[in-house]
Amino acid sequence: MEKKQSQASKQQTVSSKSEKGQSLTAQLGIYKSVISQSDTQVYEAIRAALTEARTSVVVAANTAMVGVYWKIGRQISEAIGERAEYGRGLMAYLSERLTVEFGKGFTVVNLRNMRQFYQVFPNRYALRSELSWSHYRLLMRIEEPKQREFYLSESADLGWTSRQLERQINSFYYKRLLATQKEKRPEIAGEVFKLEPKTDADYLLKDPYVLEFLDLRENAKYSESELEQGLIDRLQEFLLELGKGFSFVARQKRITTEHGEHYYIDLVFYNYILKCFVVIDLKAGKLTYQDVGQIDFYVRLFDETVKSDDDNPTIGIVLVTDKDESIAKYSVLANNEKLFASKYRLYLPTEEELRLELQYERERIERELDDRGDTE
Repeated sequence: MEKKQSQASKQQTVSSKSEKGQSLTAQLGIYKSVISQSDTQVYEAIRAALTEARTSVVVAANTAMVGVYWKIGRQISEAIGERAEYGRGLMAYLSERLTVEFGKGFTVVNLRNMRQFYQVFPNRYALRSELSWSHYRLLMRIEEPKQREFYLSESADLGWTSRQLERQINSFYYKRLLATQKEKRPEIAGEVFKLEPKTDADYLLKDPYVLEFLDLRENAKYSESELEQGLIDRLQEFLLELGKGFSFVARQKRITTEHGEHYYIDLVFYNYILKCFVVIDLKAGKLTYQDVGQIDFYVRLFDETVKSDDDNPTIGIVLVTDKDESIAKYSVLANNEKLFASKYRLYLPTEEELRLELQYERERIERELDDRGDTE
């Protein structure tokens, strides 16, 4: 009897909440029809305040993280000195204890990176507060001090994101700039903002290093815009429908190099007929040789870190889309080209099929977003 009364009470509560929700929805619908300019100004003021607060949190988190990692690097360096054997034992001990208490950001690899950070940048006061740990991890890999200082200054002064810095380093921006006539240098300097547009102001809150430092969970959808989200949704359905033997594995699949660097692959499938992984990277803008190199890198990294001995070599697909055209290109490492031509192509959609699907879906999603914007 009591159980029945309890169930009836729950149903009544749910019904009450539902009616309340419908009432609020109706009120909002009525209000939207009479929104004035002053209402929009109130929204914009609140939005600006939230954006400023989020940016402050990001800056504070990164400043604290970079500062403490420099201190950790100094303490480890001073403790180890020239004693390499002792250093290996100390790293393992620190990693085990720090991970238990502070989370997964303190692997042996990460601790080595902190030590290297101190060794490359021994003057703490020369560090730039505008730069994140992701920036410094990239800068540490540049051996030539003059180049490293150049990229550091440009990143801080021009407000490059870590992705923009990575693109500039990989495209030999420093050398290209020196080889370019002065009057044409602004054009070279501005290309990164077209090829690798800046992300939202709160992007660094989604940086895996920041999340590790704050001991927060990652959200795979953080790095996807609405257009990218829609395209990835449809591409996932398309491959499962058209491709033979495809099984979905993951979205925004995180893979980590032996040096502790994180990369995210937009879509990962496994083809149980071909017995191989298929990794897909979606890019906005024009196709560049860096994009082709990136998918080749993902294929190689996936083979090294994920593929088992029983699996065939991984296949990569880079999909590039902008308003003018879409491009689909397969990536197969040189020693696997015969296997791809003789067997893989029988079970995979063609590059043209992928290109047409990508272009069609982009246009459809953009129309939907435009229509939604007109009604809001």
